[in-house]
Amino acid sequence: MRVRINGTERDLPEPTTLLELLAERGIDPRTVVVEYNYEIIPRERYGGITLQEGDNLEIVQMVAGG
Repeated sequence: MRVRINGTERDLPEPTTLLELLAERGIDPRTVVVEYNYEIIPRERYGGITLQEGDNLEIVQMVAGG
């Protein structure tokens, strides 16, 4: 299955949830904002979204600093 993550096409195994994708990439879900098919998704929904062929994701990681 191919999805677009931050503008780059990626192959993923099926089925993969958004939460599994983040875990696989070593990303703490508490530190990101995810736009899924042009909609900002609340963190509590990450485990309930199963990615589909052609989905578009933007994953923005928050960083501390000043």
